[in-house]
Amino acid sequence: MDAVNHFESKTTYSLIRLEYLGALGVAFYFFFAHLGAINWLSFAFLFVYIDAIGYIPGAIAFHRSATKRISKTYYVLYNTMHSMFTQGVVALLWGLLFGWSWALLALPIHLCGDRALFGNFLKPFGVTFEPVEHPAFTRLRAEVETPHTPDAPAPSAVPDKVLVS
Repeated sequence: MDAVNHFESKTTYSLIRLEYLGALGVAFYFFFAHLGAINWLSFAFLFVYIDAIGYIPGAIAFHRSATKRISKTYYVLYNTMHSMFTQGVVALLWGLLFGWSWALLALPIHLCGDRALFGNFLKPFGVTFEPVEHPAFTRLRAEVETPHTPDAPAPSAVPDKVLVS
């Protein structure tokens, strides 16, 4: 929401997803415009490897766990593989090693699709690997989404211990 309050209201979260939908639309435009030039094996690999490394191992561990608490390693894998920076480096290395290819569109299509269509962003350690609403977030969202009126007293400061990073 801002540089100090690291959460989103329903509206701002929807607007961020809408921005990614616009980026996804641009990627799809180039995808369809160059359909005949795409190396499908490369495209499939680039699209799938992100989740093969970054999501599937954590999802399996989460669903097998009785407590639904899994190693932070799975979060790091997810966040690393679903990072625009990481995939930018992958695209750069791919282009330098194998040549620039329209198959590289798999990377922004995957990442923008995750964010725009499914609402999946990077995973903080303080929540479950698979989305389950945290009770503290439920309370916080109710307070944050209450419209601010000029005559109302300013919201009280929330101690850092309550916020989940």
